[in-house]
Amino acid sequence: EWYFLFAYAILRSIPNKLGGVIALVMSIAILFFLPILHLSKTQGLQFYPLAQILFWYMLIIVILLTWIGARPVEDPYILTGQILTVIYFLYFIVNPISNKIWDMTLNH
Repeated sequence: EWYFLFAYAILRSIPNKLGGVIALVMSIAILFFLPILHLSKTQGLQFYPLAQILFWYMLIIVILLTWIGARPVEDPYILTGQILTVIYFLYFIVNPISNKIWDMTLNH
């Protein structure tokens, strides 16, 4: 189905079969565990200006990954999918760090 095309693009972007399957599972598992791992005191993006910007970038990344997942496995789409996959996973590393830094600056 179309709503799993972003995960399919992540699967295709990893040349190693096992690595691709792990990345596929992680791309969906991260979305499942994200609300559970939210440990911030404030419970909304309206308090984190950088997180608001990162959210819209993430939405664009998921839309582009979905589009890449529907494209054939050819040269420009492979490299684009690999770059978007790295950015997809970087979001889940950068966003909590930026929120933590924002919380620390507000507390001082």
